Amino acid sequence: MTLAALPDLILEPLVKAALLEDLGRAGDLTTDAVIGAEIHHTFVFAARETGTVAGLDLARLAFTLVDPSVTFTVHVPDGARVEPGDRIATVEGRARSLLTAERVALNFLGHLSGIATATASLVDAVAHTHARIACTRKTTPGLRAVEKYAVRAGGGFNHRFGLDDAVLVKDNHIAVAGSVTEAVRRVRDAVGHLVSIEVEVDSLEQLEELLLDPVDAVLLDNMSPETTGKAVAMVAGRMVTEASGRITVDTAPTLAEAGVDLLSAGWITHSAPVLDIGLDHVDG
Repeated sequence: MTLAALPDLILEPLVKAALLEDLGRAGDLTTDAVIGAEIHHTFVFAARETGTVAGLDLARLAFTLVDPSVTFTVHVPDGARVEPGDRIATVEGRARSLLTAERVALNFLGHLSGIATATASLVDAVAHTHARIACTRKTTPGLRAVEKYAVRAGGGFNHRFGLDDAVLVKDNHIAVAGSVTEAVRRVRDAVGHLVSIEVEVDSLEQLEELLLDPVDAVLLDNMSPETTGKAVAMVAGRMVTEASGRITVDTAPTLAEAGVDLLSAGWITHSAPVLDIGLDHVDG
């Protein structure tokens, strides 16, 4: 899977908002007091632990929006795996500009690299199967586009970007509609022919009902590996099968071996640990 970069048009508003939040009403008081205006310097982004990189374009923009004369050189691209001590990128320019943008650049780079690293851990765990790893809509408000990009950088795939991407009939929809059959009927009456439909089921009985009128995909929610295997056999290729619920590096392999096409995990975006990346001083 080729990782396509997001255009700066999407990224700039996010980085601008972060810089404005950090600069406040008076700018960088510390740097402006300590560092001379014409001093130039070089810093390097270096990995301090093993992981997968994502977010370099946001880091670049943090510096160039503060000072367009800054030079940002990438040594390893987004999606690359790094070890402690590996150089990720070098930034050169006015020291004031570099230090003012440092925290915003590191916040984006560490956060998104953490998501990519978490995703890669699940991708590695199921690499012996045909299952793909997918994210969810459990993202940081305002950062969905870049967090889902980070999932792709880690080798995963994206679920819906928003409520208007596709239909996903969940348990509460079914409860209010009265049954799986009624919920699906209402959906078919309401949406266009190009809209994909997925239905969440939490029992084999619900799956049996859905199979009377199959849709595009079925979400097997919180099922054991044994039940998941039975569900996959019942579907018999008539729908894409997706498993969700407590997907971890430990549980993912067994669920993937049950034959599902996708494993979706919310924690890779909402709870992934930040990847420890430093901005280190370069002598000379």
